[in-house]
Amino acid sequence: MQKIWSLESIYPSFESESFKRDILTLENLVTELNTQSETLEDVPSLEQFVATMEKTDQLYLRLYGYASLTFATDTGHEEALKTQNKLQKINSESAQSEAKLMSFLSKIPDFEAFIEPSNFLKNFAFILSEKKKLAEHMLSEKEEILAAKLSITGSKSWNTLQQKLTSSLKGTMVKDGEPVNLPITVIRNFAYDASPEVRKSAYDAELSAYENIAEAIAMSLNSIKGEVLTLSEMRGYTSPLEMTLEKSRMSKATLDAMLTAMEESMSGFHKYLNQKSKLMGHENGLPFYDLFAPVGKFSKNYTYEEGCKFVVDNFRNFSDKLADVALHAMENGWIDVEPRSGKRSGAFCSSQHMIGEFRVLLNYTGNLGDVTTLAHELGHGYHATCINKESVLNAQYSMPLAETASIFCETIVNQAALKIATKDEAITILENSLQDATQVICDIYSRFLFESKLFEIRDDHPLSVNELNEIMTNAQKTAYGNGLDHKTLHPYMWLIKPHYYYAIQNFYNFPYAFGLLFAKGLYAKYLDAPAFFKTKYDELLAASGKHSIVDVCKIMDIDVEHVDFWRASLAIIQKDIELFIELTE
Repeated sequence: MQKIWSLESIYPSFESESFKRDILTLENLVTELNTQSETLEDVPSLEQFVATMEKTDQLYLRLYGYASLTFATDTGHEEALKTQNKLQKINSESAQSEAKLMSFLSKIPDFEAFIEPSNFLKNFAFILSEKKKLAEHMLSEKEEILAAKLSITGSKSWNTLQQKLTSSLKGTMVKDGEPVNLPITVIRNFAYDASPEVRKSAYDAELSAYENIAEAIAMSLNSIKGEVLTLSEMRGYTSPLEMTLEKSRMSKATLDAMLTAMEESMSGFHKYLNQKSKLMGHENGLPFYDLFAPVGKFSKNYTYEEGCKFVVDNFRNFSDKLADVALHAMENGWIDVEPRSGKRSGAFCSSQHMIGEFRVLLNYTGNLGDVTTLAHELGHGYHATCINKESVLNAQYSMPLAETASIFCETIVNQAALKIATKDEAITILENSLQDATQVICDIYSRFLFESKLFEIRDDHPLSVNELNEIMTNAQKTAYGNGLDHKTLHPYMWLIKPHYYYAIQNFYNFPYAFGLLFAKGLYAKYLDAPAFFKTKYDELLAASGKHSIVDVCKIMDIDVEHVDFWRASLAIIQKDIELFIELTE
């Protein structure tokens, strides 16, 4: 199987005629949008504008997708970086038309009655109504244009700096008795190594390496969050969290219900961590460097081909469509598999809506966690496939729903594997599943606490590296409790996690918890009524970009504003914790 993705079907190269032509077309479309926005006055003019907006978004996402995917696997690619900056500048020119659209919509007293004669506009009723509501927080036209342009040399440049510094960073650790200088992405993967000496050495090397770039990254973070606070205040929001919830299409009642259930469940996760600590031979909680240590005698390493087969076979137990989508991605060069210097860390999936494809980036080394990550990212790809029939304007789902299909696919793989597992295999599968769940509940909660405190302090002054380290470790102590050894935490987690560096996506932490717990609840419904669920599941994913979270969840008869749903989802994980403790006693 091909292990380096192909971007040929998006564009052959930056020098290709099709790429150059589409850049010019995009510039013309943005100009056309701005011209049309000057004459918005009735249904026909709004229809024309939305049709042009649809074409513009489609083309921009294709062009930017090609540049960003190229940059993701080669952060030294100067043309990719230059093109991203150019496209951001072109896109910023559309701020004028966006401001005029929102101004026009804000003046329509009865929007439903206004669009009633137009079947075309009814297709976009939700997103247009959303823009009408967001218009309440809109700045003046000149200010909106200025903010969009300044973000290119502001938050977006600071974000690029964080990516470049972290992806090119190297550290020195001891392996096989010899010091080796390795990319930080490779060093971080040693957290899953079977050798405790290797894990500890990798942890020490990682923290030591971060000291070399901490000041620059702290400046990036302070600058980005400062920009967010300024714009949040100018737009009339009480906080960046309120702004995030509105943009996430998520009610405060939903977030509060979920956080309440999470806080109630923390002691169960601490029990799991303490059990793992005991198995590792520790007495005062688990050191951070053993958080991802393998447990049990089953330590199978999966070649990429074996990992693919494991995922596809278990996907097929759910549906042929899901398995076929995954297999097609594997066989057609849609996945970039292995870590290498210059390639960004972590994993992601990127939808290429205009051509009906997606791309997955991995840093695959062969442990069971990597196989689960493969399933996770292919879940995102399946979500993209289900929503491809929608217009690109109706395909932009909110952050919390972004993790639904991915974590559901993880659950499919883990639960199917458990059914045929021996005791040793079951321990390993449960351990990997609980590792992920602990990250999504405990670590995500620590990130939520960290970012809340970060905004609070940044509103007063820029934070030093020491302050950032302190609030990070304090958040970890609160979330992990006595499950982690407080002497060996990870003070630089703020530095390496890219989610903190997106000015337009703040608090990109609670969506992961939503995704995990919503997916667990969905899986329980699937077990109750498989045939009904399968038809509704695709409908839910397809509708995720054109409804609020509350309304999307109603498709499955789920009330996410009630704490009992979240308690029931967490109870599923608690059962896994109890089984893990029972098997490892």
